Amino acid sequence: MGQPVRVSGLTGEDFEISVRSHRLHARRWGSATARLAIGVPGLSGNVAHFDFLGERIGGDDVQLIALDLRGRGQSDTTPHGSYGWENHALDVLGVADALGFDRVAVIGQSMGGSVAMAAAKLDGARLSAVVLVDVAGRVDPGVGPVIADSLLRLGRTYDSADHCLAEVSAQGLIEPWNEYWDRAYRYDLCAVEGGVRVRTSAAAVAEDRAYTATQHPYERWKYLTMPTLLIRATREILDGAGYVVPRADCDRFALEVPHAMVLEVDGNHLTVNTHVSTAEAIRSFVANA
Repeated sequence: MGQPVRVSGLTGEDFEISVRSHRLHARRWGSATARLAIGVPGLSGNVAHFDFLGERIGGDDVQLIALDLRGRGQSDTTPHGSYGWENHALDVLGVADALGFDRVAVIGQSMGGSVAMAAAKLDGARLSAVVLVDVAGRVDPGVGPVIADSLLRLGRTYDSADHCLAEVSAQGLIEPWNEYWDRAYRYDLCAVEGGVRVRTSAAAVAEDRAYTATQHPYERWKYLTMPTLLIRATREILDGAGYVVPRADCDRFALEVPHAMVLEVDGNHLTVNTHVSTAEAIRSFVANA
């Protein structure tokens, strides 16, 4: 769908990988021979949402490979009925297989954390560690409408990339706006007649969002038998809208998940991804798991 919009200043090594009869786009930071950590973005996220973390985690001892999930970014869009956390989790495990790794750490942002927990259910013995970036059980009631509003950009044509980014910034979900958010949202744009369009499939995102409602929010915790790090954002997703990980759920998680550590970071659901404390904690946790 159209031509990619050029994005300057990207870091990491981009490549394509065939998994389960379709193609995924990936980005690697660090040595290809280092222990493997796979980064799974949120509901409408992409590989560039891991740029900040990748630059600080990837090295000689850990390689971080972020994925465009099917239907997102530059990965293939698969047919209706092929989404859901288990299918994404099978893709994650398939990537590890294709790269020749029996063991893998999974770092999941938002819905990506739900995918990580699905991978733990499917084959927990393969996971050296799980990192959940601001996702655990139920979200506060005000979170859903905020997410729905943020997804309105999908399927739209904008006059320019700057127009799209100005609208995203004006939502107030990302403060302060910086080069990493500029990269992440420009990455997902492609040139079409009349301007630019978001590449990520609105239908794929809608199917995954509907799937969420069919799942038990706490049942999945019992599969986290490996070292697990929960990073909780201490600011509401938007002022007055509540938390993706409410205080009570954070406390409950710490009690019910036997190998869990919890780190609270001064950011909201998105900005916690570009916080130095998040990067330092994940790097240490994965390297020592």
